[in-house]
Amino acid sequence: MSEVLSFHFDVDGNDFTCAGQASVQVKKNLRRLGLSPETIRRVSIAMYEGEINMVIHAGGGHAEVRVAQDAIEIILEDKGPGIADIEKAMQAGYSTAPDTIRSLGFGAGMGLPNMKRYTDSLDIQSTVGVGTRIVMRVNLDN
Repeated sequence: MSEVLSFHFDVDGNDFTCAGQASVQVKKNLRRLGLSPETIRRVSIAMYEGEINMVIHAGGGHAEVRVAQDAIEIILEDKGPGIADIEKAMQAGYSTAPDTIRSLGFGAGMGLPNMKRYTDSLDIQSTVGVGTRIVMRVNLDN
């Protein structure tokens, strides 16, 4: 695959029943491309965690998944409240999700740590009051 394939998704932040649809579609697309099950699993988990975070914290956003010869890049962007303390947010179990969200089984504080765990690189740029941009990369074995 010499060209970059790109998939774009709008993440609806008002409906938890739609949460995860983009990551399911990414999984299907990667299977069609014949990528390894382990790569698909890593990308799907990272994508899902980011998607859920956009729903919980930012009222939605946009996701772009780019598949190249050597890696898969996941770019998540939102216009939410931003992350005040990224270092703190990266700690397993730390969450700013409200109790109403936690009562639904979300907001356990594992989203960002899992995104880091299942990717080869994670870059978070966030400005309070403006939004967040996350770029994740999963390297492909060639």
